[in-house]
Amino acid sequence: MEPVAAKIDLRALSVFYGETAALREVTMPVRAQQVTALIGPSGCGKTTLLRALNRMNDIIPHSRVEGDVWLDGHSILSPSTDVVALRRRVGMVFQKSNPFPMSVFDNVAYGLRINGVRDRREIAERVEESLRAAAIWSEVQDRLHAPALTLSGGQQQRLCIARALAIQPEVLLMDEPASALDPIATQRIEELILALKRTYTIVIVTHNMQQAARVSDVTAFLWMGQLIEQGRTEDVFTAPRERLTEAYVTGRFG
Repeated sequence: MEPVAAKIDLRALSVFYGETAALREVTMPVRAQQVTALIGPSGCGKTTLLRALNRMNDIIPHSRVEGDVWLDGHSILSPSTDVVALRRRVGMVFQKSNPFPMSVFDNVAYGLRINGVRDRREIAERVEESLRAAAIWSEVQDRLHAPALTLSGGQQQRLCIARALAIQPEVLLMDEPASALDPIATQRIEELILALKRTYTIVIVTHNMQQAARVSDVTAFLWMGQLIEQGRTEDVFTAPRERLTEAYVTGRFG
């Protein structure tokens, strides 16, 4: 592994839904300004792990967490943690694009306004900056006041990424952001991920092995709620240490 500082540290993290363990004692670093891909079969705990990084599991009834998650040396599970502030620092883009039923501009400005930004010029500048960062500005600059739902699927997903970027997070979580998109739109999202990692720490869940190989620096393989292997993506795909990892990445199961 390259000597890059860990932005996030998971320490013996377990997540339970009722009596069912979705994650079991996962310990791993998430390194700054890299893309970490979470791979594994359906139901292995990938999305649960992702949601643990900004405490989205808190909203699921009867969920509980053991172990800890540290962000820049501070526990996000501490009772003193401001969860709203945490989610400003750790943004999330969901599998299905979910633009709000309002204009393109207002979708991106929404998070700024609820976080107290009132200056119209600042909002306009931040909206443009975020749309540019999400590689969609040139496509929507003349449609800022059109309904966001009139955009194509790929454009809607990039708009949701712009909305997440507008509040200037440090970490971006992406749950299968291209799973519902055609190959051209998927390529745009992948190119965007590679561009964004210069500024952000990115964690992505994907079922697509080729996508993980293309966009990630580090890959973590989960199976039945356990972390089986984590390492440089090239090593995980070409020289995995664990036989279970090899079986999965070569398509023998999953």
